[in-house]
Amino acid sequence: MKNRLLSKNASTPLATTLPTLITTLFSLLLIFATLFFGEHITNNFHDIWQLVTGNADRYQSIVVWQWRASRLFAALIIGAALGVSGAVFQSLVRNPLGSPDITGFNVGAFTGVLISIAMFGNLYWLSVFSAILGGLFSALLVYLFAYRDGHSGFRLIIVGIAISATLTAFNQWLSLTVSLETAMTAALWSAGSLNGMTWSRILPAALLITVFLICAFLLNTRMKLLEMGDDTAAALGVSVNKSRLILMFVGVALTAVATAITGPIAFISLAAPQIARRLANNANVSLGSSALVGAILLLLADFIAQHGWENSTLPVGLVTISLGGIYLVYLITREGKL
Repeated sequence: MKNRLLSKNASTPLATTLPTLITTLFSLLLIFATLFFGEHITNNFHDIWQLVTGNADRYQSIVVWQWRASRLFAALIIGAALGVSGAVFQSLVRNPLGSPDITGFNVGAFTGVLISIAMFGNLYWLSVFSAILGGLFSALLVYLFAYRDGHSGFRLIIVGIAISATLTAFNQWLSLTVSLETAMTAALWSAGSLNGMTWSRILPAALLITVFLICAFLLNTRMKLLEMGDDTAAALGVSVNKSRLILMFVGVALTAVATAITGPIAFISLAAPQIARRLANNANVSLGSSALVGAILLLLADFIAQHGWENSTLPVGLVTISLGGIYLVYLITREGKL
């Protein structure tokens, strides 16, 4: 018996380190492929080295460092934001289905942007601000309608699905009543895409996302205490309702800013925390691991969207929602067995 325990303990570091090593290697290969694989770049290591050292011709340098690198950075920072947002909400409702995709906060952000486009045109920063307001409004509706002597995680999810369906119907109605040009702009944006991502567009939004990410990590201790139950958290000195509202604001803001930049991208916030938890073999949801897995998932989905179909580039949102549908069926089936 003692030998078995020693053997089990000896294998624990390997079981923890190996997934991390594999994930790191896969991430580096994916980043390399995203930058240097595809059209306009010769598949020659000498030319790639020229690009790395800054000695390549101007056209290839623009393709790699202006177009592809900005898109890669956008995928990483937005994927991290969605992963952390999903981790926050899954921790708050204590349910793997409790992500902004399911509870409708990204649909609320879409509503805010759609109203902004219909009233004021496609103004970038106004759209970001409207997305945050729309996401917060939908979160407030879910919070109020789900309250009944406290909050149940299951009730929050059910109410979130209902609010999401209502807002989706409103978005469709609004799209039919605006001008054709506005409707086409909204339709293209609603697919969720990283096309046309430039440094001037992503860097200001990345600063805003970074601020909210830092806030989420600073609130990590409170979040872990809330996972232990409201009574236990209150006994340990945590203001339960205040902490929950602040965490909800940070989670909604992360989803809303990401949605305002790219349009709604499903699946990432739903799957990233759960995949991270399984890779780490840990029952708790980690914000750092969720951010890393979210970044990798979005980068992988964008790579598939760019290179999966010959002579065409799909919006990344179509790829993620296709994969997310399969994963959602798996989660619902698994939760039904518990």
